[in-house]
Amino acid sequence: MHCTAKHIAGLMILILLLWSGFSVSGAITVVDDAGQQVTLPQPAQRIVSLAPNITELVFAAGAGDRLVGVSEHSDYPEAARSIRRIGGGSGLDLEAIIALAPDLVIAWQSGNPSQPVTRLQELGLRVFISEPRHLPDIPDSLRRFGRLAGTEAAATRQITDFEQRHQQLTRRYSGRVPVSVFYQVWDRPLMTVNGKHLIADVIRLCGGRNVFAGLPALAPQISTEAVLAANPEVIVAGSGSEPAELVLARWQRWPELRAVADGHLFVIDRDLLVRQTPRILQGAEQLCSLLDEVRE
Repeated sequence: MHCTAKHIAGLMILILLLWSGFSVSGAITVVDDAGQQVTLPQPAQRIVSLAPNITELVFAAGAGDRLVGVSEHSDYPEAARSIRRIGGGSGLDLEAIIALAPDLVIAWQSGNPSQPVTRLQELGLRVFISEPRHLPDIPDSLRRFGRLAGTEAAATRQITDFEQRHQQLTRRYSGRVPVSVFYQVWDRPLMTVNGKHLIADVIRLCGGRNVFAGLPALAPQISTEAVLAANPEVIVAGSGSEPAELVLARWQRWPELRAVADGHLFVIDRDLLVRQTPRILQGAEQLCSLLDEVRE
């Protein structure tokens, strides 16, 4: 929705009035994933999430009841479904975000367009940029979200559980025989992940070798010919509502691929790997188990 100067001015006055009563004596300062300091005069009471993975992280940090606006497709946990939508992949509704008078907006660096996020900052909103790239970044995000919302105790419980499960998986699968893996993010266009993506971290955790780790883009578009040349032992696709056989159907046309010849075509719920949340360890457990089947 287009924001007129009159609307913005009125909404910003509302936000300033709400903030004017805050005490600065107990100010909270954290550094976000863009290296910027984010300072709140008190724990956040009105949070807007600009991505589904951030919505999940806020809930996991114990601050779900502070969310007043979330992006489209914020469907986990169930309580997220009833929170007001403020846009998504087709664009953010800046006027709606400002009208919610948030004291904290959390954006996804690689998932949200930079222009509207920058505009929110220019309008004076406090914006935290989130970009977990490695598995240890998830508990670190929970720690900072808990700090910003004043829900450190709840966040700490989630952190402890995540770190224990992560350590168990590391002990179990470190040193396993490497298995070459192609992870299919999307089918049309054909997309994968490079070695800096969080999914690549999960593949490494399970003793896999991402055949496209060396590509420069975080989530590059590739060709069928590139997959044939890489000839992975395993193809794993992220699925949503589509039947598994449809997600992987294109590869049946290439019986010379090792993954096809050996029947090593697998599907894992994409939300369990694509979203940078504690649930990613559920996806990791599934992937590790599948790669062990291949080794056997």
